[in-house]
Amino acid sequence: MSPVADPTATSTTHERFSVPARPDGPSLGRQVSALVRRNLFHIRRQPENLADVTIQPVMFVLLFAFVFGGAIAVAGADYREWLLPGIMAQTMAFSSFVVASGLCNDLNKGIIDRFRTLPIQRSSILIARSASSLIHSSIGVLVMSLTGLIAGWRIRSGLVDALLGYLVLLGFGFVMIWIGIVVGSRLKTIEAVNGVMFTTTFPITFLANTFAPPESMPDWLRVFAEWNPISSVVQAMRQLWGNAPPVGPEAALPLQYPLAASLLWIIGLTVLIAPIAVKAFDARTRD
Repeated sequence: MSPVADPTATSTTHERFSVPARPDGPSLGRQVSALVRRNLFHIRRQPENLADVTIQPVMFVLLFAFVFGGAIAVAGADYREWLLPGIMAQTMAFSSFVVASGLCNDLNKGIIDRFRTLPIQRSSILIARSASSLIHSSIGVLVMSLTGLIAGWRIRSGLVDALLGYLVLLGFGFVMIWIGIVVGSRLKTIEAVNGVMFTTTFPITFLANTFAPPESMPDWLRVFAEWNPISSVVQAMRQLWGNAPPVGPEAALPLQYPLAASLLWIIGLTVLIAPIAVKAFDARTRD
């Protein structure tokens, strides 16, 4: 006589071997906070990672203020005060190095793949990388501000204008972060990232009004320097901090209205580059 099948056997077996549902995980804020702490923890373990925002900017301030400053004249302004906003903008531009190399390193070591196995949103990885990079760059801005005070730089405007100048600088840094995400996602090795970032970012920061007035440049180079987004950001900080008088009427439009031009550059470049960065990251991490 054949045994009678237990009607609950199938359901019991199915429940026993079924895969549990994936938990929703923590909120986006907690995900970002945890990843930011993870990124900043590397600085604590390897303090030499702060060299690019501490030693290098201080070296530039001292070299240009006390070595080259005597050979560069700026009409209507003290060169040491005129100089510091340019070095701050250059340092913020170099923040793209940190993002690109850090992201490329995580991708090559499989850390991003490990993150994808966790119940977290993919966007939290990019948000955390951006936030930790801004914190990293802000340390450099603080160091340069203190160094500038020692060298003779002062903010000669009110508190609102002073804070607005720093916000413009951070906004420019936010744009550079997206550029770093594009490069870090596209290129496969740290060597390639460093090579591309150095050969593009370094000359662009000098082909602006960062260290010398554009009026001293050849006509064709002056046009490039005056329309360089970095020049608008630097000029906006100089005027907001009272470190330089307004430019003459012969200057390009972005330098005559530097604050408005800086905001347009920041918004426009973010709208343009951020989707490219997200697409590049998705393509690199796609199954």
